[in-house]
Amino acid sequence: MAKQSVVKMKKPCCDDTGPCRLPADRSAEQMAALAWAIAHPARVRIVRLLISRNTCVCGEIVDEMPLAQSTVSQHLKILKESGLVQGEVDGPKVCYCINPEKLAMLKALVASL
Repeated sequence: MAKQSVVKMKKPCCDDTGPCRLPADRSAEQMAALAWAIAHPARVRIVRLLISRNTCVCGEIVDEMPLAQSTVSQHLKILKESGLVQGEVDGPKVCYCINPEKLAMLKALVASL
């Protein structure tokens, strides 16, 4: 005889007294912007690479990725626009690193779900 699973009903998020209301805070917008920044597997790999190092030169990132330099640059641009990654010009090269404050914010926002 097949075992039946029991589904426990959680307390409803809304009561019968009125319509559901979403919290009005900026965290949804912040999370959406940071989630967009890591919404591509290549960007997740770049973030993981940068987390594992203090700084990283763009050429080193390209060497680690199975992508063209222009594609990696586009991914880095998206990560920089989100603030999750910072870039600093060092002569003819650009050095990239993780913004630890934005990374902490992303972790806190995900943990608060």
